[in-house]
Amino acid sequence: MAGDDLQGRRVLTMVTNYGVEQDELVVPVDHLRRNGADVDVAAVSDEPVQTLVGDKEPGRSVSPTTTLDEADPGGYDLLLVPGGALNADHLRMDPRVVDAARTFADSERPVAAICHGPWALVEADLVRGKTLTSYPSLRTDIGNAGGYWVDRPVVADNTDGWTLVTSRTPDDLDDFLREVEAALVTSP
Repeated sequence: MAGDDLQGRRVLTMVTNYGVEQDELVVPVDHLRRNGADVDVAAVSDEPVQTLVGDKEPGRSVSPTTTLDEADPGGYDLLLVPGGALNADHLRMDPRVVDAARTFADSERPVAAICHGPWALVEADLVRGKTLTSYPSLRTDIGNAGGYWVDRPVVADNTDGWTLVTSRTPDDLDDFLREVEAALVTSP
């Protein structure tokens, strides 16, 4: 994409302050910003976000631009939910994240989740009837929630009038970002 193809588009990224997988946060945020999108990183608090590499080694520290309490999901075009097992496990138990995911789906705006990120969507009861992918350990959770899990680098599903983009791991980021961009360009 050219450097300003996403100009005017706003992305809300929701994370905890510890445990998000480094490349699942940093790579999409940097990529989307380079292509003109306004990306907010909303964390539990305004303290730095400590990312992890492989769910165990310390990664980059990222400064949030807002908090989960301050972020208004209504002001964004796409919701991005990165993984990291610790991050995703806490996000799925946070009503602010679950409610935000429902708000996006209810207003037919796209949601993108990678790796363990779809756990929040399972909790929000948003995967029913959708085909998606994730880190393989979520397969049973997705199936039990009425979703259809597939082992592919990326899946974009438009069932029920809103787009859900999912990917498995950081290895799939190129495919994931391509579909996130497509969803952003066509979002209402």
